Amino acid sequence: MPRELVAIAPRSPQLREYEEWPLGPHDVRIRTELASPKHGTELVAYRNDPVVSRPYDPLWGAVVPSPSEEALARFPMRLGNMAVGVVTDIGAEVSRFTVGDRVFGHFPIRETQTVDEMRTDLLPPGLSPEAALCLDPVVMALALRDGGIKLGDRVAVFGLGAIGLIAIQLVRLAGAAQVIALDPLENRRNLALALGADNVLDPTAHGGDAGLEIRKLTGGDAPEPDIPTSARIIGGYSEAPTQLTQLGVDVAVETSGSIPALQQAIRATRFGGTVCVVSFYGREAAGLLLGEEFHINRLQLVSVRSQSLPMRDAPAWTLERMVTLGLDWLVEGRIRTEGIITPIVPFEESVDAYRMIDERPAESIKLGVRFS
Repeated sequence: MPRELVAIAPRSPQLREYEEWPLGPHDVRIRTELASPKHGTELVAYRNDPVVSRPYDPLWGAVVPSPSEEALARFPMRLGNMAVGVVTDIGAEVSRFTVGDRVFGHFPIRETQTVDEMRTDLLPPGLSPEAALCLDPVVMALALRDGGIKLGDRVAVFGLGAIGLIAIQLVRLAGAAQVIALDPLENRRNLALALGADNVLDPTAHGGDAGLEIRKLTGGDAPEPDIPTSARIIGGYSEAPTQLTQLGVDVAVETSGSIPALQQAIRATRFGGTVCVVSFYGREAAGLLLGEEFHINRLQLVSVRSQSLPMRDAPAWTLERMVTLGLDWLVEGRIRTEGIITPIVPFEESVDAYRMIDERPAESIKLGVRFS
């Protein structure tokens, strides 16, 4: 019997057997070649972090707490996000594929996929399976369009997982003049340089004050402010001139899911700038200080997400348009993915590998699972 990777309980991955169900008239069966999980959102559910007990209710437009038993009811849960494979069988009325076609889609980590033909697509010529697995982080990163990056902007990207490494390239395509990339892991910083970052920083260095280091990178040491000798008073309010520095980035993009990173992104952003939050946070925001730079520098904090529909600039922009654009740029090589899918392990080793991405994140960027 074929097998799949599941979590039978929080942080408890396991391979289990499953039965193939009969093909429907519009179904295709796919033998999986290469698959990958989603390191951010999927791990939040895998760990059963507190947010999974607070699901979003679209009717209320708000999260509605549910009993913890409901969150645990998701187990056993399938693991994995995208896969590439070969069509081995088709239903009687399938029109989009023939046996032998190579396809990809949003599939779990399992030996076979049996799905309606509309849930998968042909792998475009010239697109490697590794690059196809990066379509999801490309689409997630494209949401940073809402951050309003303009020609010549200085941009910092916090977190150099798959989404962050792609974000570096997207902000450059958007016209950024300086791109600063931050991650505590040296291998990720090195890859960021190879993919187009101008500067990289270890946020745990410099006393943990990455925000101030970014301000230095965008213009050196701040000048001494001019202190006025007198000030005009109107209705009790001082109209004294203030020397407002423009050191800092125009836009900070936070992709790491780390609250300390979000705090440093706020600290790194110039007066009137934008903090663009791509991340999904599984826990409360302890350590987020909104009475300091965020308040004084009048920053815009923008939550961006590709799948909260409609988009801010709908109807011109839709999820379909974003997916098509991401796929085109992958095929054209405008977005590079070499080095992002690492490590790639055999399916037989996927249980230990999945534990590794949760417990030892320094050993991976985006896990790949190869099937024989």
